[in-house]
Amino acid sequence: MEQPPVTSLNDQLVLDNSYVNDTSRPRTLTNDYPLKKSSTTPNKLRVKAQYSENGIVSDLGVEKRKVYQYKQANGIMVFSDQQPLDADYQVLLYECFACRPDSTIDWYKIPLFTSHFATDVALAAHRYQLDPALIRAVIHAESVFKPGAVSKAGAKGLMQLMPGTASDMGVDNPLNAQQNIRGGSRYLAQLLAQFNGDLDLACAAYNAGPSTVTQYRGIPPYPETQAYVKRVKILFKRYQKALAS
Repeated sequence: MEQPPVTSLNDQLVLDNSYVNDTSRPRTLTNDYPLKKSSTTPNKLRVKAQYSENGIVSDLGVEKRKVYQYKQANGIMVFSDQQPLDADYQVLLYECFACRPDSTIDWYKIPLFTSHFATDVALAAHRYQLDPALIRAVIHAESVFKPGAVSKAGAKGLMQLMPGTASDMGVDNPLNAQQNIRGGSRYLAQLLAQFNGDLDLACAAYNAGPSTVTQYRGIPPYPETQAYVKRVKILFKRYQKALAS
């Protein structure tokens, strides 16, 4: 059944069963919005950059953010959401349903999906010793439960796995809901173990990469990542309450 065009954030949250199956067609975001220019002009060198290995996206989240990458004279790589005025840089696109800092979504009231992919979530939660509510929170933040979600960066499926991550997690087809949930949950469990069970750091690493979290010794100072962590935690608590009732 053909879906009506998305015209508002509310429309994005209206889902039906045609969106939650393994045969959903991939969709890619093409939206954009302006960013303010930075008022600072630090010394930066030109570097070659491509889409981040950790750029995560929702297919209907219409949440795309430009991130400017450059290397300082001291060799430190910097990522900023503000465009430098007088320096060489490359642009990355970070796309994520739960990442946009100025999102107008009420994360305390956004509809939840407590029964979608119930068996797959339960199996992954048991296998990797994760709270099913956490898996659901991450899926919601990443793709709004759209198994066919595909980002411009190449992240795919419910938990938005990049090709390298999918391969490392033993996922052959990231658009297959069962494989994606298993692989994404395995990766999430590894991040929790790596950061000693710290949910904030594990979520930040899922979004921005574990090496970035290690580099900053905490949640990176990226507005997108900070928003992502906060919203995943809100969703996590809500799913815990909903699943317990």
